[in-house]
Amino acid sequence: QSESLVVCDVAEDLVEKLRKFRFRKETNNAAIIMKIDKDKQLVVLDEEHEGISPDELKDELPERQPRYPSHAAATYKYQHEDGRVSYPLCFIFSSPVGCKPEQQMMYAGSKNKLVQTAELTKVFEIRNTEDLTEEWLREKLGFFH
Repeated sequence: QSESLVVCDVAEDLVEKLRKFRFRKETNNAAIIMKIDKDKQLVVLDEEHEGISPDELKDELPERQPRYPSHAAATYKYQHEDGRVSYPLCFIFSSPVGCKPEQQMMYAGSKNKLVQTAELTKVFEIRNTEDLTEEWLREKLGFFH
């Protein structure tokens, strides 16, 4: 019997928060970390951070529960080669090696829903939270000119 893919809805207040987050006026880096409430089958807010670097964000991603996947949305100050500065909203899906398959499926199934609901365009996946560095993020963003 195959496991059907569980697609969790996104909590209303989280959708609203992500919408505001996209249009925030502050010029510091910030992040929203999301998790899945398994009982409610909802993607919900886990924590919010202001003035956080990609390296600090890496430390906030579920080391507390290292085998859990997580979703994070972050705005990151990005300087283009021509000197322009933008603050792209990045969506980072971390799916650590060794997650339980049913959790991985739940997060994978919900990722697209979250991306569509929050209209996220810059979506990156990491297998190992150690990979999340400023250099990595800058390189990834370099593909979106």
